[in-house]
Amino acid sequence: MELLDHDSFLQRLAALFESSKEQGSIWLTHKRLIHDGEDVAMAQADGADDSREYPCLIRVTDGGAAKFSTRVNSNELDKFHHAYGALLKASMSTLRKRDKKREKQRAEQAARRKKKMTEPVVVEGPKRGNGRRKRQRLLKAVAKQQDSQQKAKEREEAAAAKSASAS
Repeated sequence: MELLDHDSFLQRLAALFESSKEQGSIWLTHKRLIHDGEDVAMAQADGADDSREYPCLIRVTDGGAAKFSTRVNSNELDKFHHAYGALLKASMSTLRKRDKKREKQRAEQAARRKKKMTEPVVVEGPKRGNGRRKRQRLLKAVAKQQDSQQKAKEREEAAAAKSASAS
C-alpha cells in the first residue's frame, strides 16, 4: 500500500475513476489511524474523553494492482474533504441508474406466484373418460402447491430461528 500526499492521492483517484468508467469497482475505506508505536490507552473510570486527535486514513483499491492511501490530519480535514467531495460528486455521474421497471416486474411476478400458491385448486372432473387428463393436471397442481407452501413455511421457521438466535 502506497502512502501519498493529498494532491497526488486526489490525482490518482481521479485517474482511477476515469479508468473504471466503463467497467470495474473501486473500494474506498476511511478509518481513524491509531499509531502502532504507542501503548493502547486504557479507558478512564470516571468517563473522561480522550483528548488526543488522531489522523484519518483513507485507502483506495480497485481489487487489483491499484492500492494507495493518504493520511489526513484533523487540522487539514475540512480542506481535504472539500476537494475529495468535489471529486466524488464529479465521478459519481457515470453510475448506472437502477432499472425500476425490471424491479417492478419481478415484484409483480413474485406477488402473482404468492397469490397462486395461496389460492385453493379445485379438483373436478371425472376419474375416467373425458376430462381425466384435466383432473390429473389439477391433482399435480395441488401437490405442487402443497409442496411450495411447505417450503415457504420451512423458510419462515428458519428465518425466525435465525433471528431468535441472533438476538
